[in-house]
Amino acid sequence: MLSPEALVILMFIAVCAGILMGFPVAFTLAGVAIVFGYISFGDKVFTIAGLRFTSAIDEFEYIAIPLFVFMGAMLERSGVADGAFSALSQWLRKIRGGLGITTIFISMLLAACIGVLGASVTTIGILTLGQLINRGYDRGLSCGIVAAGGSLSVLLPPSVVLIIFATIVQTHMIKLFLGAIFPGLLLGLFYMMYLGILAFLKSGKIPEVVLDDRQPLKYDLFHGLFEFVPLIALIFCVLGAIVFGIASPTEVAAVGAAGSILVAAVYKRCSRAALYESAKNTLLISSMVVMIAIGAEIFKAVFFRMTGGEIVKSAIDAADIGPYGLLALFLILVFVMGTFIDWLGTSLILCPIFIPILAGFGFDPIHMSIVVLVLLQTSFLTPPFAQALLYVMGVAPPGLTAGEAFKGAVPFIFIQLLVVLICIFFPGFVTFLPDMMVTGWN
Repeated sequence: MLSPEALVILMFIAVCAGILMGFPVAFTLAGVAIVFGYISFGDKVFTIAGLRFTSAIDEFEYIAIPLFVFMGAMLERSGVADGAFSALSQWLRKIRGGLGITTIFISMLLAACIGVLGASVTTIGILTLGQLINRGYDRGLSCGIVAAGGSLSVLLPPSVVLIIFATIVQTHMIKLFLGAIFPGLLLGLFYMMYLGILAFLKSGKIPEVVLDDRQPLKYDLFHGLFEFVPLIALIFCVLGAIVFGIASPTEVAAVGAAGSILVAAVYKRCSRAALYESAKNTLLISSMVVMIAIGAEIFKAVFFRMTGGEIVKSAIDAADIGPYGLLALFLILVFVMGTFIDWLGTSLILCPIFIPILAGFGFDPIHMSIVVLVLLQTSFLTPPFAQALLYVMGVAPPGLTAGEAFKGAVPFIFIQLLVVLICIFFPGFVTFLPDMMVTGWN
């Protein structure tokens, strides 16, 4: 009979191997947990799995997932970002690098509406990638702009990732939403600053401004603002209700879903086909997310029933690396695993173990969660997984190579790591809004 320590190690290896081999995350987690649970304590594992299945589907917060997904799908299908992008790019046409800055800004707006990575990156890519390359932007840089900007949808609320992450680490969802706002905005600001610096240095990656006075201007101030106002109003209603504590995430999600239909109707893009496709995508994505949540709950229950948490903590205590050494080890593991498996697998394997231990050393779980989520932004750009870049390659014009795309993403990875360091050394930057909720709004 294998020792508990050996079983825990083999359990980790089995999960990582299953995910790397391409098996669905939900079934990998649940299957590995049941097999190793049966080896450890026999038939009781089926009772544990059944109880965790029931508790997972009873989570009231999960109602927000299909509502937020529908909101993003509806806005994606209705094409409400097209006019906003056209208006802003026209206004910034005299600024070198203006089109790249416009892409990041529109990505930030969409991130507050489309909380799913694939939908956000694909939408931004279809809308802007061809224009960036045709205007003379470096091809790799263009891919990096779209991938980094689109990845903000994972970090900025209302993100489906934040909802899932809150259940993984068993923390307050609204506090997690609030803690992600400033780091997400800072990432977008740094991306735009980087493009501004490239333009100022005349590096050759960003073309000079060439104005065609013969081309009529489509948007005056009024018509340009009209393209923004409905979208920004929806964002304000959703994020404002969360920031000011007016409603719960589930209630806000319902407002957002209804508001997305209204916004599409204002732009005269609320067709039967858009509603049908949005509902279908919502069903597919939400079913996948809930199945993953069920698998994660079963895995966590079996892992801790096998005393996995105590085994890991004992190993860390024996190593005597201290709290900051533990934090460094945790973040290195997150970064390395994120290059090989998706954010969800990385989070599910590492966060339920390390974040409670770090909390025992006095680290704020909200602070640690946001640090991890910002660090996981790198996983979307780092090969071989590089999920955001793969989406970009799917909508890229012919002839663009993966090598060019990866090279163009490197500066954005360094920017992400810089924001990780800012979040670590200035925790108040992350916890300011969540603390306001605790002291002022409750």
